[in-house]
Amino acid sequence: MLLCLVSLITILFLCRWLRARKRVSGISNKYVFITGCDSGFGNLLAKRLDQLGFRVFAACFTEKGEDELKKTTSDKLVTVHLDVTKSESIQRAIELVKSQVGQAGLWGLVNNAAVGTPFGPCDWLNVQEFRSMFDVNFFGLVDVTLGFVPLIKMAKGRIVNVSSVIARISLPAAPYCATKSAVESFTDSLRKNMAYFGVKVSCIEPGFFKTSIITSELFKSTSEQLWERQTEELKEEYGRDYLEKVVKNVGKQINSYADPDLMKVVSCMEHAVSAEHPWTRYAPGWDAKFFWIPLSYMPTVIIDYVFSQTMVRPAKSVY
Repeated sequence: MLLCLVSLITILFLCRWLRARKRVSGISNKYVFITGCDSGFGNLLAKRLDQLGFRVFAACFTEKGEDELKKTTSDKLVTVHLDVTKSESIQRAIELVKSQVGQAGLWGLVNNAAVGTPFGPCDWLNVQEFRSMFDVNFFGLVDVTLGFVPLIKMAKGRIVNVSSVIARISLPAAPYCATKSAVESFTDSLRKNMAYFGVKVSCIEPGFFKTSIITSELFKSTSEQLWERQTEELKEEYGRDYLEKVVKNVGKQINSYADPDLMKVVSCMEHAVSAEHPWTRYAPGWDAKFFWIPLSYMPTVIIDYVFSQTMVRPAKSVY
C-alpha cells in the first residue's frame, strides 16, 4: 500500500514537472511590460527576457535606471519612465505600448514596483505612511493592471503580480504586509475574472531576499527618523535603548538570512511569463517553502509565540 502511494505521488510530481517545462512559441513577437526595473528583480527579469528574445518594455522610476538598462541590453528593449502613483504617467506608458504592439496586444504584464519602508511598530506610524505605501504597492499596481487589461486580453496573455510570503503572516511592518495582502486578494479576484478571456494570472510570493527594498542601513535610518518624532511618553514605554536593540536585531537578520540569489525569484517570474502552463502561485526561497508557508497554517497562538521569541520587547511589556 505504501509503495503504491509513493509511486502515485512520484508520477504526479513527474507529470507536473513535464507540464511545467513546456514553453510558449513565437516569443520574438511577444511584448512584455515590467514595472520596477531600476534594480533588483525587475532589472534582472528585463535583462533575462531580453536575452530570451521577448520584446521588453522596462519601466523605471529613475533616469539612472533607464540608462543602466540601455547599456546592458539589446536595442529591442524599450525603457519607459513610470511613476505608478500618477495616472498620467501610467497613461503615457499605455499609449507608448499601444503604438508599438498594434493588434498583437501585450503578452505579459509583470507588476514588480514596490517600496518597503517605513518599517516599525504600528504606534510609531501615522495613517499617511500607510496611504503612501498603498499608493505604490497596491493602488499603483491596480491602476497599471486595469490600464493594460484590454491589450492583454487581445493577446490572451499573462499578468504576474509580485506579492510577498509575509502577506500570509504579518511582521511588525504593518503597511508593507497590508499592501501585499491586498495584492494577494486583488490577484485572486483578477485570476478568476480573466480566466474567461484566456488570460492567466500568477502571484509571486518571495521569501526573504537581499534587495534594495530593505537593507540594514535603510532600516537603521528610517527607524531613527521614526524614533525621533515619537513623544517622550512613548519612548519611555519602549525604553531608551529599544531603538538600538531593534536596529541591531533586525540588521543581523537582514545581513545573515536574506538570500542574495535573486535569480530564484526571477526564474519564477520568467516561468510565469513564458511557460505554456504557468502556476497560480510561486514561492521562491527555501525560507518561504519550509518556514513561512508551513508556519502560516499553524494556529495563531503558535505563530504569535514564534514571533515573540525573536522580537525585542518594550521596557514596559506586560509579559
